[in-house]
Formats: sequence, structure tokens, C-alpha cells
Amino acid sequence: MKKILHNIQKPSLINSFLMKFIMTLISPTILFLFLNTDLQAQPKPKPNLVLIMADDLGYECLGINGGESYQTPVLDKLASTGMRFLNCYSQPLCTPSRVELMTGVYNMRNYIKFGKLERSQTTFAHLLKKVGYKTCIVGKWQLGKEVDSPLHFGFDEYCLWQHTHGRTDELKHDTRYVNPLLDINGKTIRYTNGEYGPDISSDYLCDFIERNKDHLFLAYYSMILTHCPFTPTPDSKDWNPKDMGSLSYKGDPEYFGDMVRYMDKLIGKIIGKLEELDLRKNTLILFMGDNGTDQPVVSILNGNNIPGGKGLTSTNGTHVPLIANWPGVIPDGKTCNDLIDFTDFLPTLCQVAGRSVPGDLNIDGRSFLQQLYGKKGHPRKWIYSWYCPYGKDVKEWAQDQEYKLYSTGEFYNINQDPFEKKQLDKSSLRGKMKKAYHKLEKVLSQY
Repeated sequence: MKKILHNIQKPSLINSFLMKFIMTLISPTILFLFLNTDLQAQPKPKPNLVLIMADDLGYECLGINGGESYQTPVLDKLASTGMRFLNCYSQPLCTPSRVELMTGVYNMRNYIKFGKLERSQTTFAHLLKKVGYKTCIVGKWQLGKEVDSPLHFGFDEYCLWQHTHGRTDELKHDTRYVNPLLDINGKTIRYTNGEYGPDISSDYLCDFIERNKDHLFLAYYSMILTHCPFTPTPDSKDWNPKDMGSLSYKGDPEYFGDMVRYMDKLIGKIIGKLEELDLRKNTLILFMGDNGTDQPVVSILNGNNIPGGKGLTSTNGTHVPLIANWPGVIPDGKTCNDLIDFTDFLPTLCQVAGRSVPGDLNIDGRSFLQQLYGKKGHPRKWIYSWYCPYGKDVKEWAQDQEYKLYSTGEFYNINQDPFEKKQLDKSSLRGKMKKAYHKLEKVLSQY
């Protein structure tokens, strides 16, 4: 602008008019650029965080993934208006997955036994509390029976099944579904009037969200559904509110479809509460399963029968759905082929909350926040798993999107052979296959 003014030789009526005209054009532009630059320099507002994890729900169960066996309209819409990940992998069983999820650390470094999280561990709830988040967990715990366990691990409030009590009562009735036994903020309550455990826990979470609508919050819904026993839901034709819980551990797999449908309905209830309180646009929702579908269940995915693989290290035991939804931030209807494992959630939650992960935690996870923004980010080249839920029979492997190598030497093309029926002949490896083998071999050697 100074150069323009310098080139105006003499003050005259024409020059005066010209200068006023130029200033009229330039000033709003400069003001706009100044304001726009200032806005761009500001970080995105911290969102509320809703983390939802279904129990024993594999990748094949969602319609949006190509599943043909169950009705999941809420989750399908959540994916179609957000981002769907094609390669998210858990541990094969619940406690190992939950330990990785909450700490960002591979099991080989902090897993001690089934049903327990070592009390020296730092969780994402600890880290988010320190930057102003109110924290709540509802649903399934299974991480320690100490009365203060949820509080110790960073949660301000809780409504949980399998916290201070086991999965059955003194008469061996299951206690999670009809007429449940729950721990709520230090009190144990046995319901006897036809209540349904998943309803109580989801209602508590909705109440927590409403009470904290003017604060940042982390709402972790560790769902009780769709774990066995497979029993009627309140929407099933033969629902019996007087039942005191199943006496069978597995129940009847015929009810699995009803349970998937009810799980989907409860997620819709949480979303509806966020919309009712005008919080939806400033809330990141992450949904995943904790491991593969239970083994009695067979589902159809893209025309193929997929037997449930819970507890197995094959793809049907570890490949789980992952959906991310954040209106106005995550592009609609996107898919991401990047590898994600359960150690990646802690650094992602921390990054979106605007805090760094303390270096002394030495986590194994890698944030996938940039992928949520539609950017390349820093995707994984591999994932690693160390699996030993009951203190014996360790299984250890590394994999990418196509190949998988066990520490015992078995090498598979998991795209062509997801159930790991035929090992690849390592003596005849060539090209891409050979390169993948040496990459995964190097990963295993570093652990």
C-alpha cells in the first residue's frame, strides 16, 4: 500500500479521489485477511468425547461394513456421516483389549492377569481430567474389584457391572441383563423390578451428559451388550421382567440379533441426548468393538459366512469395527484403510483434547487424529500383539493389512486366508511377500 501511495505524484483532486477509492478497496481486504489469519491461528475448540465400545462385536456385524445378518441403522448412519476404519484390530479377549485401550501400552509391558488393571498404570481418564474434562464410565468394568477402582483410574463417576461382584449371584444367575447387580458410585444395587442393565447404565450416562452440558466431558460407555448369555432384550417378544438372570453362561445364540439391535438403539439414545442438549456439533464420538464376535454366532459378511472368533488370534477374533463422527470436522462418508490398534486411542484422545502424552509413560500408541481431519497423518506400517490372558500359552504376532507373522514362524496372507488355514512357504517368498516378511520379522525382533 505504501508503494501505491508513493507512486501518486501530487496532491490533486484526481489523486485525492483515487487515494480514497484505493483505501476503500484495500482496507476491508486487509481487515478480512487480518481477522481470517487470526482465526486460522486459533486451535480447534476442544470437543466433548464419547467413547463407546460394544462387547464381543466383530467387524462383520455392522450393515455399513457389509454385514447382512443384523439391523444397525444408528451405527450405519453414524458411519455414513463420519469416518469408517477398515483395519482396526483389538486383542482377542475383553480384559487384554481394555488394558491396551485405557493405557496405550501393549499387553506385554503392563498386563498382569485377567480381570485386572495394574494400579500403577495411567489411563486416558487421568490425562483428560488434568485438562479440565469431567469423566464418567458406565457399563462393564472387569478391571479390578477394589471399591475405589474406577475412581483410582481417573473416573469421577461410574455405573458399572462386574466391579466389586462377579458375573453371577449366589444362585448362579447372571447379573448383567434382567434385574441386574450394579455398582454406582460406591453403592451396590440389586434391581428386582424388571430393570435391564444396559438401560440403567445408558440412562446414567445420559444424566451425566446433561449435568455436565456446560463442561467438557469424557463419557466412556463400555457396553455390556452384546456379550453372552444370549437372552431376550426388553424389545424381544418373550422378554420376561420377572426373570432373575440366565443360569446358562452362553444362552441361546438365536437372541444375538435382538441384542445387536438393542445395542444400536442405546447408542441412538446417547446421540439423541447430545442433540437435545445442542452438544452434538462439539462432540467426537468413537465407536468400536472390544474383540471378535462370540464363537457360537455365525454371521454373513458380503455373502460369506463368518464364524465368531472371540478368543482366537485369527482375523475373526481381532478385526473390529471402528467409526468416528464429529460433525463439521470429520468428512461425511469417508473410509480409512490405515491400521489402527487399541494402543492408539489414548494418544488420539489426548491430542484432540490439546494435551501431550507425558514422555515417561512410554506408550506404544500412535494418534490417528490427522486422519479424522481428512489428512494423511502418520499411519502405522504394522501392528503388534502379545496375547496371554490367563498367564500361559503366549501368542505373539505382527501384521500389516495383508500379511501376518507369528513369533513361532507361521506366516499368512490374511487377506486371502483370514482363518489362517494354510501357512505360506517361507522358502519361496518373492517380491512384496518377501519384503513384508522381513518387515514383520524385524518388528517381532524389537520386542
